[in-house]
Amino acid sequence: MNEYKLGEKVADFTLPTTSDTEYSFEDFRKDNGGYWHLLIYFRGSWCPACMEELKELQESKGYFEDKQIKITTISTDHLDSLKKMVNEHDFTFQVLADHNLSFLKEYGVHYHDESSPYEDHGTHGEPAYFLTDENGRLLYQQRQTNPFGRPHPKELRKIIQYIKKNLK
Repeated sequence: MNEYKLGEKVADFTLPTTSDTEYSFEDFRKDNGGYWHLLIYFRGSWCPACMEELKELQESKGYFEDKQIKITTISTDHLDSLKKMVNEHDFTFQVLADHNLSFLKEYGVHYHDESSPYEDHGTHGEPAYFLTDENGRLLYQQRQTNPFGRPHPKELRKIIQYIKKNLK
C-alpha cells in the first residue's frame, strides 16, 4: 500500500475500460496535456450512494471540463456490471475495472473483505479520491473506510477552486 505525499508523482496504472480498451494513466495524461485528473474509486454499480455520486458527477462534468479536469472512475466491480451501469446511465467519463486490485493496492485504497469487522456487501474497494496536476503530481487525496463521508461533487468543486487559487 502506497501513501503518496502531496506534490509527489503518482504511479502509472493500466486497467480495462467499459469501452473494451486498455486505459493507461500515463498515456491518458499525455494525450490530455494541460488537464488535471480526478481519479475516483467507487464501491460498485450495486452501491446506491456510489450511483448517486456518479450521476451527480455526470451532471457536473461540464464544470470539470471547463476547469480542464478529466474524471476517471475505478471499481473492483465486474466489468460486465460496469458496462451495464455506463449504458444505463449514459456516463461519458472513463470507467475502469480493477479486478486484480492493482490500483487499489498501489494507491492505498481501503479494501473491505471477510476480515473486516462488519459485513458490508462482500468484498470491494471503498471510496477514494485522487487529484493530480497535468504532470501526474498529487494535489489532493482522500480515502474512506466505509461508504459515508465522501466529498460531494460540489465539495470537490470547492476543493479544486481552493487548490487552484493557492497553488504555488
